Amino acid sequence: MTAPDIRAVLRIAAEQHLLPARAAVPPLEATRPWPVVLLTALGAWLAALPILGGVGLLLGELLLRGAGLYVVGALMLLGALVVLRAYAVPLFVEQVAVPALLVGMLLLGYALMRDLGQHAGAGALVLLALAAGMVVRGTWLRVLLGAGAAVLFVPAIGPAGWFDRWGTGQLAWWWPLHLALLVWLLAQAGLRAAASTRAAAAVYSLATGWLLATLAALAWWSGMTFLVAASAGAVGAIARELSTPGTHTGWFEPAISVVLALAGAAWAAREWPGLRRPWLAAVALVLAGICWFMPTLGAVWLALAVCCTASRWTLAGAAALAAAWIVGAFYYWLAWPLGTKALVLAAAGAALGALAWQALAARATTRPAHAAPPARFARWAIGASVVLVLASVNVGIWQKERLIREGQPVFVELAPVDPRSLMQGDYMRLNFRLPPGLERISLVGAKRPHVIARRDARGVATLLRIDDGGALAAGEMRIELSPKGGGWILVSDAWFFAEGEAQRWARAKYGEFRVEPGGRALLVGLRGPGLEAL
Repeated sequence: MTAPDIRAVLRIAAEQHLLPARAAVPPLEATRPWPVVLLTALGAWLAALPILGGVGLLLGELLLRGAGLYVVGALMLLGALVVLRAYAVPLFVEQVAVPALLVGMLLLGYALMRDLGQHAGAGALVLLALAAGMVVRGTWLRVLLGAGAAVLFVPAIGPAGWFDRWGTGQLAWWWPLHLALLVWLLAQAGLRAAASTRAAAAVYSLATGWLLATLAALAWWSGMTFLVAASAGAVGAIARELSTPGTHTGWFEPAISVVLALAGAAWAAREWPGLRRPWLAAVALVLAGICWFMPTLGAVWLALAVCCTASRWTLAGAAALAAAWIVGAFYYWLAWPLGTKALVLAAAGAALGALAWQALAARATTRPAHAAPPARFARWAIGASVVLVLASVNVGIWQKERLIREGQPVFVELAPVDPRSLMQGDYMRLNFRLPPGLERISLVGAKRPHVIARRDARGVATLLRIDDGGALAAGEMRIELSPKGGGWILVSDAWFFAEGEAQRWARAKYGEFRVEPGGRALLVGLRGPGLEAL
């Protein structure tokens, strides 16, 4: 599209009050191939970091005294903004300005936090990041600054000691996250009031980064989602440490979640008249009911509705992913039995299925006589999906049953700790004595480590050393380790049992495993001091 075409589109948008009357065409930016930008950025960072480090060493005393941080940080920030604001700047110089911008922000942030405290310092940084976002030209840099501003906004209005997540109680972070979403909604309203297309583009990019950070924080607050740690291996184990289950008490936060979900449904019906149907209203009520049990889900539903109606499909996809994450976190963080949680989700699924069936039946009865019947492909696709789900579940069950049936029985001495779980009834935490050196093995990798064990005549195994790939001696075997809690464990660190059976399992002395020749193992039970069954 040429510049005259863009001006014509903007004129029509202004006449229809979609853009302000003073909207003007900004200078067209030259586009560069992204591989060139990436390689140039890499070279710029490699050149800038040693220079910045050298400047830091030369100004070390100045940075430590009085206003030195403010002076150096402000100079670096202003210089970077001048470069990033200009148009006729070589690409290498532009990329060098990016680390200078970040370092300037970090220096000013440290000084503000030091002198003003958490709330005032973080608040000043929020305003500084947003102001910088309005000045720079790069869209991607504006998105990053918007995300950083959202991250800083939470501690700016949140409880003191924001690095200590457990010290203040996780419920205290629920309100700042929802206020961050409110700021994003206000930014959407402010887009139409922007004085020019340049300002509107800057606000648009900043708001994009702000929402992405807010959605990630809402999902993080909810805790680890269902089976991610097991599916993603080491990466999931690391994520699990960064995301622990949230808790809430009372009725106010769940009620707000329901209200936000209903507001999202109302907004979608307002923007898309085709949604104004009774059965879709019933679907909205079912989804709002689910939000009662998940205090952050309503905010995500509202963001999803706003993004969909505005045709911002990338952000809508991010909101949908956050919603799926929160629903999956329902498995872990409610203090209910697993059966009760399954019943809630099954009831919601059954209600949604019944409403969908009713809608399809109503559509069939109102179809004109000459209309073609529904394509069979949809029915076959649904049937195939059901078969694939059942097949995957049953394959997993079959593999574990085969391991239990054919695996070699091995008993490993354990030390139980923490006899109760506040989430899923009673359980015992298991702490097996692993050989030293596992802390040096990275969690990020496709191959899991193994330990070498030797069984005695009773089947009790002694864990000798970490497998280095060498040949096994007589009587030795390999056992595969699993990632958990930022480290490696022997298959599992917990044994769940029915409520009221703590006395039965208190005598446990050994973990009972089944081990395949390749080292894959499964915890199948606990044994007493004499290897007697409990």
